[in-house]
Parts: sequence; structure tokens; C-alpha cells
Amino acid sequence: MLFENESTEFKREYSFKYEEISSLNQELTFIEAEKEFNKRKVSFGINEKKTLRLMNEDNIYTNLGMLLSDQCIHTIKLAVFEGTSKAQFQDRREFTGSLFKQLNEVYEYIDRYNRTRSEIEGLYRNDKRDYPTEAVREALLNSLVHRDYSFSDSTLISIFDDRIEFVSIGGLVRGISFDDIMLGISVARNKNLANVFYRLTLIEAYGTGMPRIMRSYNGFDASPKIETSSNAFKITLPNVNEISKSNFLYEKEAIYRTDFLTESESIVLNLFRNKGYITRKEVEVNLNVSQAKAVRILKGLVEKGKIRIVDQGKNTKYTK
Repeated sequence: MLFENESTEFKREYSFKYEEISSLNQELTFIEAEKEFNKRKVSFGINEKKTLRLMNEDNIYTNLGMLLSDQCIHTIKLAVFEGTSKAQFQDRREFTGSLFKQLNEVYEYIDRYNRTRSEIEGLYRNDKRDYPTEAVREALLNSLVHRDYSFSDSTLISIFDDRIEFVSIGGLVRGISFDDIMLGISVARNKNLANVFYRLTLIEAYGTGMPRIMRSYNGFDASPKIETSSNAFKITLPNVNEISKSNFLYEKEAIYRTDFLTESESIVLNLFRNKGYITRKEVEVNLNVSQAKAVRILKGLVEKGKIRIVDQGKNTKYTK
């Protein structure tokens, strides 16, 4: 009988060797894989299958061969939800078959929900998609290449109005920290699978995925969120158009909110700390603004109920 720590070590070793173990199913076909290899103009004969470790020297298919075959037993489950919670489904799909087939079909499906929205800036129209396509691509590839296939659970993808979540089985590889992966350090759990994807130019180089995802959000008001546990890895991509819309609505609403103060209004209120009243002239001097601007600031504070007028006319004064 194994002690708990021995069992854990055995499981870790098994997960690393999973792709090299002989497949239980030896009646495998590779229709989808052949399409992908032909598309990339890469040969896919017996020798290539052995070189890429889909088959061992005894002509026995490995689990890697099974993953890329039409008989792959692992799936991706995708759900589209109404709003920002899991309260109500809009659509549900399960993608099966070769990992190549799942990759292409899932990307096409997500792309249908990756809407393009236009903003007019002066004479120019700026088209912006909800999610940077590079981020979607890299997150999907990460969920396939780095998941732990020794577990039978499906990879989960959830699409909400404001985000997409990718959850794959298998936490960080032992010895690798969260900071390491953000720096581009990578230890492939499925090194042979990663090599196949590299040979087909589906991935550029090991360890580039996370930095590419983060860079694709440069210039936006939101950033991807990475979460890990001992048995799961989660990437959340925020909808950049929803974030922009929310910020716009907040700023627009704030103009009419009595609890929202502009920076200038806050400075004016601080002037009351040392005296009971202020004048328009004091606002002009302290904020270095014109007479008209000082009047607008004071009028705004009066309308919001933050100050009141105590003397009118030439020597108008304001108090709290």
C-alpha cells in the first residue's frame, strides 16, 4: 500500500509519462490530423509518427497518438451564459474528436461571439473586437497543450457578456511558480504534444503564451486574470468593449451624481479646512483658473449641495 505522498509522486510521474504510455485503443484513424499536417505541408507517414512519438518503435500507438487521432477520448465543454453569471444558459456544446478538430471548431465557435464594435473618432472609424484574437488563440492553445490528460475531466470554457474563462485540468508543473510562467519560463507537461504543435507552427516557442496574452491587452483598461490551484489552471479574458462601455457609463452618470466630485471641486472643499467661507477670487488664485472657470466650479458645488451662498453681489461668499 502506498503512503499518501508516494501516491502523489506516482500520480505526478504518471501525468508526465501519460503521452508516452501505449494507448488502450490501437484501432486509431488520423483523418483530422492528416488534414492539419497537409495544411502545414508537413509529412505524416509512419516514420513521422514514430519521430513525433505518436507511435513507438514496436508500431504501438501511444496516448499522444490517441490524443491526435479521431478517437480521442478527451473533450472540451463550452457554455455560453446570459449576462455575467452562470444563472442561465444561452448555449452548450461539447467538442470531441482529434485535438486538432477540437482546436479548430472551438476557435471558430468562440470567434462567432467575438463581436466587432465600431467607435467614431473624428473622421475615422475604429473597429475593436471584444477580445484580442491573439489572446483567445493563445488561451485556447494553452488549455490543450498544458492540461493533464491523465484526468478524464473535460476542459471547460465559459463565455459571459463581460469575459471568457478557460479552465483546464492540471495546475502548475512542480518546480514552476506563477511568477515563472509570467516571465515566459515553461516546463511542458506534455512535451511531445507541445513539440507536435511547434512543428506545425501552432505555437511559436515554449513559454511565450502567457506573455503574449498579457501583451495583447496593452492599452486597454483591463488585463487577463490567471488563477491556479493544485489541480486546475484558469485564464480569464475580459471583454475590452464591455469594460470601455462600463467606464463610459460610469463617467457619464457621475456628472449627475451628487456624491461625485471632480478634482477641482475636491480642492475647493479643502479650502474650507482653515476658514468658514471662501470667495470666487480665492478659488481663482488657489486653482490658477480663470474667473469663468471658478464660477463654474462653485456653481457645481452649490448644485450638488456641498456648499451654499451666504452673501451675494460683488462680495459673494460661500460656506459649507
